[in-house]
Amino acid sequence: MLHCITKLELSVCGSNLLDRDVASKSDPFCVLLHDVDGNWVELARTETAVNNLNPVFGVKFQVDYHFEEVQKLKFAMFDEDKCSSQLYEHDFLGEFTCTLGVIVSNKKLHRPLILANGKPAGKGAITITAQELSDNRIITLTMCGRKLDKKDFFGKSDPYLEFHKQGDDGKWMMVHRTEVIKNTLDPVWKPFTVPLISLCNGDVDRNIKVCLYILCLYLVYVALCSQVEFDCINPKKQKKKSYKNSGVIIMKSFPLACISVLQCECVFLQVGIDFTASNGSPREPSSLHYINPMGSNEYLSAIWAVGQIIQDYDTDKMFPALGFGAQLPPDWKVSHEFAINFNPTNPFCSGVEGIVQAYSNCLPHIRFYGPTNFAPIINHVARFATQALQQDTAAQYFTLLIITDGVISDMDETRHAIVQAAKLPMSIIIIGVGNADFTAMEFLDGDSSALRSYTGEEAVRDIVQFVPFRDFRNAPKETLAKSVLAELPQQVTQYFKQRNLSPSNTMPE
Repeated sequence: MLHCITKLELSVCGSNLLDRDVASKSDPFCVLLHDVDGNWVELARTETAVNNLNPVFGVKFQVDYHFEEVQKLKFAMFDEDKCSSQLYEHDFLGEFTCTLGVIVSNKKLHRPLILANGKPAGKGAITITAQELSDNRIITLTMCGRKLDKKDFFGKSDPYLEFHKQGDDGKWMMVHRTEVIKNTLDPVWKPFTVPLISLCNGDVDRNIKVCLYILCLYLVYVALCSQVEFDCINPKKQKKKSYKNSGVIIMKSFPLACISVLQCECVFLQVGIDFTASNGSPREPSSLHYINPMGSNEYLSAIWAVGQIIQDYDTDKMFPALGFGAQLPPDWKVSHEFAINFNPTNPFCSGVEGIVQAYSNCLPHIRFYGPTNFAPIINHVARFATQALQQDTAAQYFTLLIITDGVISDMDETRHAIVQAAKLPMSIIIIGVGNADFTAMEFLDGDSSALRSYTGEEAVRDIVQFVPFRDFRNAPKETLAKSVLAELPQQVTQYFKQRNLSPSNTMPE
């Protein structure tokens, strides 16, 4: 199973640090630690900034960023007093703790430093800036030729193209070869996609060499950001005064796209909870909605596992939480998309804690009923995702988390809703709770074959990830989160590519 791993560079600077030296100012350095099974383990240190309360450290921290994991980091500032590697030998200036996801979502994070007793470290503060090191941009090229030289004796030519980039040693290296187009002087090659780092070392102004082969070699030198029509030159004919070209090579389109999930400014989480009668009465210990003496059930465990990851990518951490399949007061009509905080004009909950609180408060006031219809809540989120299509860049992406016992009533409508949603910046995560037959959920997942609507239309991409909770009952929440979110980065980047979106390849400062 693929996971999204991106190498990041973290730059750190401090401001208004505490002055621990008597005759001069502090000599600060920063230590990066990460959480390993509840223990803080040192990853790296910066250099020491001598006699400086506002250091800008030259040493950068390089870390691997795993989208589907909670990666807790601690940045600790110390005043160097001795030539010792032991931190207890140096004066503590304050620390800041957060997840790597928070840094990524903010791009540039400025926060106060805190002392060991929980009090502020004076006016001391830390600024952390994240920069993606790997250039994940791709380029899609559509190439064609016009009026090429005829080289075959009994017919037309059989042309193909090769693309070469120049190395630091000046030598040219082939990076792509097109298919051969038979018997034509006006070929149209299939569009192809290559990583920009492979084609031109990530520099769109850098010349690449395009070689046309029709029994002999023709050369074209082109920078990717320059004109889109080029003369094809035969070096053997170039000396003739009357020679113009041997045809024209046309670059019909070259949209740049980025295949990094980091380009999403926000991953919005929306939660849909199954309140149908098949779950059992929440007052009975046998019910999937029964909250045990530990204050949990499978629904709450699923919300915590996914929410603690996604919430770092939503700047305001306000999440709409909807229920379906229950009768609501005062008229006790069945609803398939109601706000669990009973505020239809503002269904947003503050953080994962807000979702949990609204869920717990909701249970005594509704009647579990049915049927189990997924389509209304999928279409509800799809309306928000449709608005995101007006964005010029891939700024927003919507993730619907559906938690259900697996009994679905509107399979045809749900299939159609998913096929339509696959065209939008949207993914659906389904967590099946209980021990029901989840064959229908696995069918919606579409891993074995592409999902089709009842109209016969095929989904343009797989946007559904199904995970049965029972497989993770005795596993840590982090393990469940990894499995649930494993496909999301690929789904996001696939959407970028299919829409030919062009976000910048680096995070803004």
